[in-house]
Amino acid sequence: MDLVNYDIQAKGYIDAPIDPSLDLIQEIKRLKEEKNAVILAHYYQEAEIQDIADYIGDSLGLSQEAAKTSADVIVFAGVHFMAETAKILSPSKKVLLPDAKAGCSLSDSCPPHLFAKFKEQYPDHIVITYVNCTAELKALSDIVCTSSNAVQIVESLPLDQKIIFGPDRNLGAYVKKKTGRDLVLWNGACMVHEIFSQDKIDKLRVENPEAKFIAHPECEDHILATADYVGSTSGMLKYTMNDEATTYIVATESGIIHQMEKASPHKTFIPAPPNNACACNDCPHMKLNTLEKLYNCLKYESPEIILDNAIVARAQRPIERMLEISAQLGL
Repeated sequence: MDLVNYDIQAKGYIDAPIDPSLDLIQEIKRLKEEKNAVILAHYYQEAEIQDIADYIGDSLGLSQEAAKTSADVIVFAGVHFMAETAKILSPSKKVLLPDAKAGCSLSDSCPPHLFAKFKEQYPDHIVITYVNCTAELKALSDIVCTSSNAVQIVESLPLDQKIIFGPDRNLGAYVKKKTGRDLVLWNGACMVHEIFSQDKIDKLRVENPEAKFIAHPECEDHILATADYVGSTSGMLKYTMNDEATTYIVATESGIIHQMEKASPHKTFIPAPPNNACACNDCPHMKLNTLEKLYNCLKYESPEIILDNAIVARAQRPIERMLEISAQLGL
Protein backbone atom coordinates (compact mmCIF):
# COMPACT_ATOMS: atom_id res chain seq x y z
CA MET A 1 0.00 0.00 0.00
CA ASP A 2 1.42 3.38 -1.04
CA LEU A 3 1.18 5.42 2.16
CA VAL A 4 2.04 8.63 0.28
CA ASN A 5 -1.54 8.58 -0.99
CA TYR A 6 -2.75 9.18 2.54
CA ASP A 7 -0.65 12.34 3.01
CA ILE A 8 0.51 11.40 6.51
CA GLN A 9 2.81 14.40 6.79
CA ALA A 10 -0.03 16.88 6.30
CA LYS A 11 -2.71 15.08 8.27
CA GLY A 12 -0.57 13.34 10.88
CA TYR A 13 -2.34 10.02 10.45
CA ILE A 14 -3.34 7.48 7.81
CA ASP A 15 -6.71 8.52 6.45
CA ALA A 16 -7.34 5.21 4.68
CA PRO A 17 -10.97 4.17 4.14
CA ILE A 18 -12.27 1.56 6.57
CA ASP A 19 -15.01 -0.92 5.69
CA PRO A 20 -17.94 0.16 7.93
CA SER A 21 -18.93 -3.48 8.41
CA LEU A 22 -15.61 -4.27 10.13
CA ASP A 23 -15.61 -5.03 13.83
CA LEU A 24 -12.71 -2.71 14.68
CA ILE A 25 -12.15 -4.19 18.13
CA GLN A 26 -11.79 -7.71 16.75
CA GLU A 27 -9.64 -6.53 13.84
CA ILE A 28 -7.28 -4.67 16.15
CA LYS A 29 -6.97 -7.77 18.34
CA ARG A 30 -6.24 -9.89 15.24
CA LEU A 31 -3.60 -7.47 13.98
CA LYS A 32 -1.97 -7.31 17.42
CA GLU A 33 -1.54 -11.08 17.44
CA GLU A 34 -0.41 -11.22 13.82
CA LYS A 35 2.26 -8.55 14.30
CA ASN A 36 3.26 -9.36 17.90
CA ALA A 37 2.19 -5.85 18.86
CA VAL A 38 1.27 -4.31 22.19
CA ILE A 39 -1.00 -1.30 22.74
CA LEU A 40 0.03 1.04 25.56
CA ALA A 41 -2.54 3.70 26.46
CA HIS A 42 -2.48 6.68 28.78
CA TYR A 43 -5.32 7.28 31.23
CA TYR A 44 -6.31 10.38 29.24
CA GLN A 45 -7.28 8.42 26.11
CA GLU A 46 -10.89 7.86 25.03
CA ALA A 47 -12.61 5.05 26.94
CA GLU A 48 -12.82 2.71 23.93
CA ILE A 49 -9.05 2.96 23.41
CA GLN A 50 -8.37 2.33 27.10
CA ASP A 51 -10.59 -0.75 26.95
CA ILE A 52 -8.65 -2.35 24.09
CA ALA A 53 -5.18 -1.53 25.45
CA ASP A 54 -2.84 -4.18 26.83
CA TYR A 55 -1.64 -1.74 29.46
CA ILE A 56 -3.17 1.50 30.75
CA GLY A 57 -1.17 3.80 32.98
CA ASP A 58 0.45 7.12 33.76
CA SER A 59 3.83 8.23 32.42
CA LEU A 60 5.87 6.23 34.95
CA GLY A 61 3.93 3.01 34.45
CA LEU A 62 3.97 3.40 30.68
CA SER A 63 7.75 3.98 30.69
CA GLN A 64 8.27 0.87 32.83
CA GLU A 65 6.06 -1.18 30.52
CA ALA A 66 7.78 0.11 27.36
CA ALA A 67 11.16 -0.86 28.83
CA LYS A 68 10.18 -4.46 29.54
CA THR A 69 7.78 -5.44 26.74
CA SER A 70 8.72 -8.38 24.53
CA ALA A 71 6.52 -7.18 21.66
CA ASP A 72 8.05 -6.36 18.28
CA VAL A 73 5.71 -3.42 17.75
CA ILE A 74 4.57 -0.83 20.32
CA VAL A 75 1.45 1.16 19.45
CA PHE A 76 1.42 4.12 21.80
CA ALA A 77 -2.03 5.57 22.33
CA GLY A 78 -0.96 8.82 23.92
CA VAL A 79 0.98 11.87 22.78
CA HIS A 80 4.24 12.32 20.89
CA PHE A 81 6.66 12.62 23.81
CA MET A 82 5.31 9.37 25.30
CA ALA A 83 5.90 7.46 22.07
CA GLU A 84 9.39 9.00 21.88
CA THR A 85 10.10 7.75 25.41
CA ALA A 86 9.07 4.24 24.37
CA LYS A 87 11.41 4.44 21.36
CA ILE A 88 14.29 5.67 23.54
CA LEU A 89 13.79 2.74 25.92
CA SER A 90 13.25 0.18 23.13
CA PRO A 91 15.22 1.53 20.14
CA SER A 92 15.18 -1.81 18.29
CA LYS A 93 11.37 -2.00 18.34
CA LYS A 94 8.96 -0.33 15.95
CA VAL A 95 7.03 2.35 17.83
CA LEU A 96 3.82 3.71 16.30
CA LEU A 97 1.61 6.66 17.22
CA PRO A 98 -1.97 6.71 15.80
CA ASP A 99 -1.81 10.47 15.17
CA ALA A 100 1.63 12.06 14.85
CA LYS A 101 0.11 15.49 15.53
CA ALA A 102 -0.85 14.43 19.07
CA GLY A 103 1.54 16.84 20.75
CA CYS A 104 1.71 18.45 24.19
CA SER A 105 1.37 22.09 25.24
CA LEU A 106 3.80 21.53 28.13
CA SER A 107 6.42 19.96 25.86
CA ASP A 108 5.96 22.84 23.39
CA SER A 109 6.56 25.36 26.19
CA CYS A 110 10.20 24.29 26.47
CA PRO A 111 12.12 24.48 23.16
CA PRO A 112 15.40 22.54 23.63
CA HIS A 113 17.63 25.26 22.12
CA LEU A 114 16.30 27.82 24.62
CA PHE A 115 16.56 25.38 27.50
CA ALA A 116 20.20 24.67 26.57
CA LYS A 117 20.99 28.40 26.95
CA PHE A 118 19.03 28.50 30.24
CA LYS A 119 21.04 25.51 31.49
CA GLU A 120 24.33 27.29 30.68
CA GLN A 121 23.49 29.92 33.31
CA TYR A 122 23.65 27.26 36.06
CA PRO A 123 26.76 25.16 35.35
CA ASP A 124 26.86 23.68 38.87
CA HIS A 125 23.24 22.43 38.74
CA ILE A 126 22.01 19.03 37.60
CA VAL A 127 18.92 18.94 35.40
CA ILE A 128 15.77 17.04 36.31
CA THR A 129 13.16 17.15 33.57
CA TYR A 130 9.57 16.06 33.77
CA VAL A 131 8.91 13.27 31.26
CA ASN A 132 6.43 15.55 29.42
CA CYS A 133 9.13 16.91 27.09
CA THR A 134 10.84 16.15 23.80
CA ALA A 135 13.57 13.57 23.26
CA GLU A 136 15.98 16.48 22.64
CA LEU A 137 15.18 17.94 26.06
CA LYS A 138 15.64 14.58 27.75
CA ALA A 139 19.04 14.40 26.07
CA LEU A 140 19.97 17.65 27.89
CA SER A 141 18.96 16.17 31.25
CA ASP A 142 20.62 14.24 34.05
CA ILE A 143 17.47 12.58 35.40
CA VAL A 144 13.92 12.35 34.06
CA CYS A 145 10.97 12.20 36.45
CA THR A 146 7.20 11.80 36.36
CA SER A 147 4.55 13.24 38.66
CA SER A 148 4.55 9.84 40.42
CA ASN A 149 8.18 10.06 41.47
CA ALA A 150 9.33 13.70 41.18
CA VAL A 151 9.31 14.33 44.96
CA GLN A 152 11.14 11.08 45.73
CA ILE A 153 13.76 11.63 43.02
CA VAL A 154 14.59 15.11 44.34
CA GLU A 155 14.72 13.76 47.90
CA SER A 156 17.12 10.99 46.79
CA LEU A 157 19.77 13.58 45.90
CA PRO A 158 22.25 15.11 48.38
CA LEU A 159 20.91 18.19 50.20
CA ASP A 160 23.66 20.39 48.78
CA GLN A 161 22.95 19.34 45.18
CA LYS A 162 21.77 22.29 43.10
CA ILE A 163 18.92 21.43 40.75
CA ILE A 164 17.24 22.85 37.65
CA PHE A 165 13.69 21.52 37.28
CA GLY A 166 11.72 21.77 34.05
CA PRO A 167 9.62 22.20 32.10
CA ASP A 168 6.52 22.39 34.37
CA ARG A 169 6.59 25.32 36.78
CA ASN A 170 3.55 24.07 38.71
CA LEU A 171 4.91 20.58 39.32
CA GLY A 172 8.27 22.18 40.14
CA ALA A 173 6.67 24.52 42.68
CA TYR A 174 4.82 21.57 44.24
CA VAL A 175 8.06 19.54 44.50
CA LYS A 176 9.85 22.59 45.92
CA LYS A 177 7.20 22.97 48.62
CA LYS A 178 7.12 19.24 49.46
CA THR A 179 10.90 18.81 49.66
CA GLY A 180 12.00 22.22 50.92
CA ARG A 181 14.66 22.24 48.19
CA ASP A 182 15.60 25.40 46.30
CA LEU A 183 14.88 24.41 42.69
CA VAL A 184 15.52 26.63 39.68
CA LEU A 185 12.34 26.35 37.62
CA TRP A 186 11.76 26.63 33.89
CA ASN A 187 8.62 28.65 33.17
CA GLY A 188 6.49 26.06 31.34
CA ALA A 189 2.99 24.70 31.93
CA CYS A 190 0.26 22.33 30.72
CA MET A 191 -2.76 24.16 29.30
CA VAL A 192 -5.16 21.46 30.56
CA HIS A 193 -4.07 21.85 34.17
CA GLU A 194 -3.88 25.65 34.10
CA ILE A 195 -7.48 26.44 33.17
CA PHE A 196 -9.37 24.95 36.10
CA SER A 197 -11.81 27.47 37.58
CA GLN A 198 -11.44 28.00 41.33
CA ASP A 199 -14.87 29.63 41.50
CA LYS A 200 -16.58 26.73 39.73
CA ILE A 201 -14.75 24.19 41.91
CA ASP A 202 -15.79 26.08 45.05
CA LYS A 203 -19.40 26.06 43.83
CA LEU A 204 -19.23 22.31 43.16
CA ARG A 205 -17.92 21.74 46.69
CA VAL A 206 -20.81 23.70 48.16
CA GLU A 207 -23.26 21.68 46.05
CA ASN A 208 -21.53 18.40 47.01
CA PRO A 209 -20.39 18.89 50.63
CA GLU A 210 -19.61 15.18 51.00
CA ALA A 211 -17.22 15.20 48.02
CA LYS A 212 -13.44 15.13 48.30
CA PHE A 213 -11.44 17.31 45.93
CA ILE A 214 -8.41 15.63 44.34
CA ALA A 215 -5.91 17.31 42.01
CA HIS A 216 -2.88 16.64 39.83
CA PRO A 217 0.34 18.50 40.79
CA GLU A 218 0.47 20.14 37.35
CA CYS A 219 -2.40 22.35 38.58
CA GLU A 220 -1.69 25.85 39.84
CA ASP A 221 -0.82 26.31 43.49
CA HIS A 222 -4.09 27.99 44.47
CA ILE A 223 -5.97 24.92 43.15
CA LEU A 224 -3.66 22.48 44.97
CA ALA A 225 -3.97 24.46 48.21
CA THR A 226 -7.64 23.50 48.54
CA ALA A 227 -7.27 19.82 47.57
CA ASP A 228 -7.89 16.90 49.92
CA TYR A 229 -5.35 14.88 47.93
CA VAL A 230 -2.66 15.78 45.38
CA GLY A 231 -1.09 13.10 43.22
CA SER A 232 -0.31 11.67 39.81
CA THR A 233 -3.07 10.11 37.72
CA SER A 234 -2.22 6.64 39.06
CA GLY A 235 -2.02 8.08 42.58
CA MET A 236 -5.44 9.70 42.21
CA LEU A 237 -6.90 6.43 40.93
CA LYS A 238 -5.49 4.44 43.86
CA TYR A 239 -6.68 7.08 46.31
CA THR A 240 -10.28 6.85 45.08
CA MET A 241 -10.13 3.05 45.26
CA ASN A 242 -8.90 2.97 48.87
CA ASP A 243 -10.53 6.06 50.35
CA GLU A 244 -13.85 5.85 52.20
CA ALA A 245 -15.55 8.80 50.48
CA THR A 246 -18.09 8.06 47.75
CA THR A 247 -17.95 11.31 45.75
CA TYR A 248 -14.90 13.02 44.25
CA ILE A 249 -14.28 16.22 42.30
CA VAL A 250 -11.37 15.39 40.00
CA ALA A 251 -8.96 18.11 38.77
CA THR A 252 -7.04 16.54 35.92
CA GLU A 253 -7.80 15.47 32.34
CA SER A 254 -11.21 13.82 32.40
CA GLY A 255 -10.07 10.58 30.72
CA ILE A 256 -8.96 9.16 34.10
CA ILE A 257 -12.59 9.10 35.27
CA HIS A 258 -13.27 6.06 33.06
CA GLN A 259 -10.82 3.97 35.10
CA MET A 260 -12.09 5.42 38.37
CA GLU A 261 -15.65 4.43 37.49
CA LYS A 262 -14.54 0.93 36.46
CA ALA A 263 -12.58 0.44 39.69
CA SER A 264 -15.28 1.94 41.96
CA PRO A 265 -18.66 1.66 40.19
CA HIS A 266 -20.51 2.57 43.40
CA LYS A 267 -18.77 5.95 43.62
CA THR A 268 -19.47 9.27 41.89
CA PHE A 269 -16.77 11.20 40.02
CA ILE A 270 -17.29 14.81 38.98
CA PRO A 271 -14.79 16.39 36.56
CA ALA A 272 -13.51 19.74 37.82
CA PRO A 273 -14.66 22.41 35.35
CA PRO A 274 -12.36 24.76 33.43
CA ASN A 275 -12.80 28.52 33.18
CA ASN A 276 -14.73 28.26 29.92
CA ALA A 277 -18.15 26.94 28.85
CA CYS A 278 -17.08 23.27 28.95
CA ALA A 279 -18.25 20.93 31.71
CA CYS A 280 -14.95 19.06 31.88
CA ASN A 281 -11.34 19.51 30.90
CA ASP A 282 -10.18 17.41 27.93
CA CYS A 283 -6.71 17.47 26.37
CA PRO A 284 -7.23 18.17 22.65
CA HIS A 285 -3.93 16.43 21.85
CA MET A 286 -4.77 13.21 23.71
CA LYS A 287 -8.19 13.12 22.09
CA LEU A 288 -6.73 13.23 18.55
CA ASN A 289 -6.26 9.47 18.76
CA THR A 290 -9.33 7.46 17.74
CA LEU A 291 -10.12 3.78 17.34
CA GLU A 292 -10.11 4.23 13.55
CA LYS A 293 -6.68 5.88 13.56
CA LEU A 294 -5.36 3.16 15.88
CA TYR A 295 -6.63 0.45 13.49
CA ASN A 296 -5.01 2.04 10.42
CA CYS A 297 -1.84 2.74 12.36
CA LEU A 298 -1.52 -0.94 13.28
CA LYS A 299 -2.60 -2.17 9.84
CA TYR A 300 -0.12 -0.02 7.87
CA GLU A 301 2.49 0.29 10.68
CA SER A 302 2.57 4.06 10.39
CA PRO A 303 3.08 6.81 11.55
CA GLU A 304 6.32 5.50 13.03
CA ILE A 305 8.50 7.27 15.59
CA ILE A 306 11.99 7.79 14.14
CA LEU A 307 14.68 9.36 16.33
CA ASP A 308 18.31 10.26 15.73
CA ASN A 309 20.59 7.60 17.25
CA ALA A 310 22.72 10.20 19.02
CA ILE A 311 19.62 11.71 20.69
CA VAL A 312 18.46 8.24 21.73
CA ALA A 313 21.86 7.45 23.26
CA ARG A 314 21.94 10.69 25.28
CA ALA A 315 18.29 10.51 26.33
CA GLN A 316 18.46 6.89 27.48
CA ARG A 317 20.62 7.50 30.51
CA PRO A 318 18.41 10.07 32.34
CA ILE A 319 15.34 7.88 31.77
CA GLU A 320 17.19 4.79 32.96
CA ARG A 321 18.30 6.72 36.05
CA MET A 322 14.65 7.50 36.78
CA LEU A 323 13.71 3.84 36.41
CA GLU A 324 16.65 2.77 38.61
CA ILE A 325 15.74 5.23 41.39
CA SER A 326 12.07 4.29 41.15
CA ALA A 327 12.93 0.59 41.43
CA GLN A 328 15.16 1.25 44.46
CA LEU A 329 12.35 3.19 46.13
CA GLY A 330 9.72 0.58 45.24
CA LEU A 331 7.75 2.98 43.04
